[in-house]
Amino acid sequence: MAFWKKKQDIDQGQVSDVDNPESAGRDVRKGKNPMKRWRLLVVALTTFIAMLGFTYGAISYTSTPSFCSTCHEMAPEHVTYQASAHNQIKCTQCHIKPGAKNLVIHKVESLKEVYYHVVGAPDPIVPTVAVSNENCEQCHSRNRLITANGDLKVNHKGHIKEGIPCITCHRGVVHAKVAERGINDSSTYAAWTKDNAKKLMGEKYENPNMGTCIDCHEQVNQGKKPWKDKDYLLPKNNHEKKPVENKDSVDLQETPEAQAGILERELPDNKQKTILQAVSQQKTDVKLSMQCFTCHQSIKTPKNHDVNTWIERHGEFAVKDLGTCFNCHKDSLWIKDLEKQDVRKLLTDTEKKVTYKQDLLTVSKESRSNYFCSICHAHSPANHKERYTWLTDRHRLNSATSEQRKKCFVCHDNGKPDVKTRTAPSDVYCDFCHNGEFKGEHA
Repeated sequence: MAFWKKKQDIDQGQVSDVDNPESAGRDVRKGKNPMKRWRLLVVALTTFIAMLGFTYGAISYTSTPSFCSTCHEMAPEHVTYQASAHNQIKCTQCHIKPGAKNLVIHKVESLKEVYYHVVGAPDPIVPTVAVSNENCEQCHSRNRLITANGDLKVNHKGHIKEGIPCITCHRGVVHAKVAERGINDSSTYAAWTKDNAKKLMGEKYENPNMGTCIDCHEQVNQGKKPWKDKDYLLPKNNHEKKPVENKDSVDLQETPEAQAGILERELPDNKQKTILQAVSQQKTDVKLSMQCFTCHQSIKTPKNHDVNTWIERHGEFAVKDLGTCFNCHKDSLWIKDLEKQDVRKLLTDTEKKVTYKQDLLTVSKESRSNYFCSICHAHSPANHKERYTWLTDRHRLNSATSEQRKKCFVCHDNGKPDVKTRTAPSDVYCDFCHNGEFKGEHA
């Protein structure tokens, strides 16, 4: 066939490039050299494969925990990750939504983190994107009801059905809420070692905080869905400060109430009604029950709380065993956001059981600073309402002795309190009328 084709070409007057070197030269000069075209194609294909392999390798490497640890600013996050129960999975399995498209988009967006690493990373680093349920459900089931320790009953499926992100409750499961606790700024990097992990972490920071449950349930009872706001799911980011409206400030010391010494302390928002719902087992106008046994199986209300005179006598029980009271009524249990901490103190302090003196003055002092106690102690008792009768008659009888006045100092100061730093629930003070009659007596 080849011979016949060649012969046909000769008969038609067409001569091959081999037989006609001059024609072959013209083709090469015109860029039609087939060998050159093949060579370019091979080089291009090889380059493409190399770039593809490099990109894949770069994405794979930058998705490993070891890569994250190369940046010193990630020391707190990396150490907590290593010490957590999630240390066998990659960071990307939690922080990037499943799918190749999401992975590529994230890598492109992460180029700004490289820029920040060179010019200076935000200090401290605060997460700005919440972990999605899609990531959690790669490993965890929606149908879980009983928690690992067996005490809590949590309907995970019901929460997810309502659209509540897992991270709402479980934001400390890997990194122990280091950003929220304020222990991940640049001054702490050297402290974040494997040996220090146990001292800086702990179940109370990794497990859900009851204050979060209470805060969320309360807002639901008010008809809100707080989890719809991404800021509710993330630690406060001081790098994104919102402008504060300029309002005319009022000097509390110049108000008639302050001058008369009857200004009551303002309470923090959104807590007192919630806690009272839980304590009094309020059942009206409540969508979600706030009673302890709604979620807890083993925790019950102490028997002495059922006494009819509990409101009047709870101070006596507090004097005898204030530490037991704080097992349930300490602030960290009732408030969503944790207080800021000091790494040095966490590393040097050994956890000791706090003991309280068994006297009313100690109870008075603690009740002033305790959030739970302030719910009631920030308001005047019922027998104080008739001010004239109370002022001219009852309070003299109830505060005749030093021992009786100790109860008064639960809420009142002896001398005039500082409006800016006051700790007493009320600005009513003894010296306003008595002019130093009770020197040395105070809470």
